Amino acid sequence: MNVPTQKPDGAGRTVFVTGASAGFGQAIARRLLGEGCRVIGSARRYERLTDFHQGLPPGLRGNFLPLQLDMTDIEALRALPGSLPADWQQIDVLINNAGLALGVSPAQDCNPNDWDRMIATNVTGLVELTRALLPGMKARNRGYLMAIGSTAGIYPYQGGNVYGATKAFVAQFMANLRTDLLGSRLRVTTLEPGLCGGTEFSDVRLGDPDKARQVYAGTQPLTATDIAETVSWLLSLPEHVNVNRIEMMPTCQAPGGLAVARDV
Repeated sequence: MNVPTQKPDGAGRTVFVTGASAGFGQAIARRLLGEGCRVIGSARRYERLTDFHQGLPPGLRGNFLPLQLDMTDIEALRALPGSLPADWQQIDVLINNAGLALGVSPAQDCNPNDWDRMIATNVTGLVELTRALLPGMKARNRGYLMAIGSTAGIYPYQGGNVYGATKAFVAQFMANLRTDLLGSRLRVTTLEPGLCGGTEFSDVRLGDPDKARQVYAGTQPLTATDIAETVSWLLSLPEHVNVNRIEMMPTCQAPGGLAVARDV
């Protein structure tokens, strides 16, 4: 496994990464472990976490704690960090990465159960976990809170409806969190990627591997490694520097402009 060995200023921190069983979360966990961080990786699919854990170089395995956690289980979220082993309870960095999109149908044709699941994971789960870990960070007067948003929360597109709305919520929640924490040494950043390939995102959203591949046909999209690199850079910045938001797109993508329906 190719794990970086350089150690930026984030080395030694305890980092909590949600959705660490695949995609962005696993890439972030791998990168930060290689840079000397201790990482709690959570996900619903515990077997994926344990496979990742066992695949790490022996010298890094003790720095990774796999944690089975469903972001829709509010009671489990509220029980953190007290349910963690004692030497893992002081979280320095929270990376709220877990989330999903379901479907691309127009609003009038969507499955309301898909809407409920996206809101429960992308919004309620993120808020509950943040609220559970925030008091400890505030009491220690140190910490970094990151969330993975999306350009879908900025630029509307057909079929984006509730998914885009959940990511707009993430951006505004994090911006308000930054304001609430003014006067402390805590930092807050939202990362908002555009087209990203090489993850399960489109497979889950579309439920069809062939359709998922078509999303990226003829493009060079962002990758999970690009997102992990950005997280690493943020953690390496001096403590007096706060980056509020980062909007990222591959060079093959740009906002599409306003649409006009003619002869309506």
